[in-house]
Amino acid sequence: MPNPSSVGLTGNARISSLLGLNTGVLTAFARSPADEIRADAERLSHIILEMQRCFVLRLSKQLAPGNVSFPQFFLLTYLDQKEVLTMSAIAQKMGHTTAAASGLVARLENLGYVLRSVARDDRRKVMVCITAKGSALVRRIREEMVGNLVKILDHLTPDEQKVWLQIYGKIYDYCQSK
Repeated sequence: MPNPSSVGLTGNARISSLLGLNTGVLTAFARSPADEIRADAERLSHIILEMQRCFVLRLSKQLAPGNVSFPQFFLLTYLDQKEVLTMSAIAQKMGHTTAAASGLVARLENLGYVLRSVARDDRRKVMVCITAKGSALVRRIREEMVGNLVKILDHLTPDEQKVWLQIYGKIYDYCQSK
């Protein structure tokens, strides 16, 4: 059992660095809370990148047959949640220029995943909606992700599952506010 004073922010035993001095004596230096947070953030960074690699690799294999890129798929998932979006709203959501968003939409339209039309009240506004084919693609890939997450959740206790969902909910809320 680790000494309570040596437990870091994650609850793991703190790993102190050792420095050899000229006298041959090794002296242990405790890490500051800022160092602990930095170490925890570095570990989380590694975990997140590995999880993304795992999920994105599977997602890539799913998207390859339809020749849909990640940005196009992310746009489809967003459109699947909304009824209709303007081209400028899509550009803003994707962090692109309107011209770049138009290119994404054109490719998806050519594949039959979205439809473009002009607004009735203002013909300058281009409106975009997802098709049944686009919704089916999103649904199929989400189902695959749900299956993968169920496999991961099976490795956690019910309490850990709830905590994971709570933490990810907070992270999601933070990301949505940006």
